[in-house]
Amino acid sequence: MAKESMKAREIKRAKTVAKYSERRKALKESGDFLGLQKLPKNASPVRMHNRCKLTGRPKGYMRQFGISRVTFREMANKGLIPGVTKASW
Repeated sequence: MAKESMKAREIKRAKTVAKYSERRKALKESGDFLGLQKLPKNASPVRMHNRCKLTGRPKGYMRQFGISRVTFREMANKGLIPGVTKASW
């Protein structure tokens, strides 16, 4: 389980990216790279990292479900994810 501060930091980054997205787009279109440098570092969407919504795990993230592989397996075995069954052949 990730530290709460790491989860909070990612949420804060997402808010910053959303706040400056229009300004970044305008600066990029005009070619004003000095203006881009003056924006906060965390305003860049490249700095965001996908994390599990439940545990905050940064690795093994499944985009389709928004959770890590470990959490996905636990939930699938308990039958909490509709349409997902264990493979057998």
